Amino acid sequence: MYKVEYDINDGSGRSVLYAQGGRMLGGNTAFAHFGSYRIVDGEIVASLRTRRHSPSPQRRSLVSADAVTINIRGRAKGEVYRFAGEVMEDAGSVFRAVMTPLGNEDVPPPGAVGEGGIVSGLYSIDIRMLDGLAGGHTGVMLLRQGRILGGDAFFYYLGAYSSANGRWKGEFVNQEHTPAKSEHPLFGGYEVGIGFSGRCDAGGAEMEAIALAGKRSIRLAATLKLIQPFADG
Repeated sequence: MYKVEYDINDGSGRSVLYAQGGRMLGGNTAFAHFGSYRIVDGEIVASLRTRRHSPSPQRRSLVSADAVTINIRGRAKGEVYRFAGEVMEDAGSVFRAVMTPLGNEDVPPPGAVGEGGIVSGLYSIDIRMLDGLAGGHTGVMLLRQGRILGGDAFFYYLGAYSSANGRWKGEFVNQEHTPAKSEHPLFGGYEVGIGFSGRCDAGGAEMEAIALAGKRSIRLAATLKLIQPFADG
């Protein structure tokens, strides 16, 4: 699991990205990323597709369309990876990115997933505060064989779930990868533990949850929609 800081021509942004076994899956507040990579003579060669998952016009695209292909090449420098490349649909574009690892040693053991359990894959997540509280988050969540990874432009998630017969439940920790207090005062500055339960089907899931931010208990709900299934094997 990585934080990705990137520049496209005169714009910049941040995402979270899972990269392992030739696959890349991730995203941020408005866009999902999915693609593949291979190693050629010690260099990482990757191709990523982007797709908008949040319709908000305030979260503008840095490229010419909401769905594009980005081809990049790069190498590791210690634990950090540096890439350069281009947006294929935008002639003359320059894309640069830095990938930094995020708390991979803190991922908990996976939960059990049985028949009728939630599908492994990359999901969009739309989080809504309850009890009259203002605010919310959109991002991406990767569910794979009982483990939760994900995040957005400010936070990342690590956790575990269990699921069967159209139900699921679990816990994850929401942590900052970039200071967020000014943008998200409820969760910014805290390591937030979130326990949840809800329903799921082949296309997505719902959850109701309790989040503990410092000494404050916050009720929230979220909707997940499947963007890209994760085919193991």
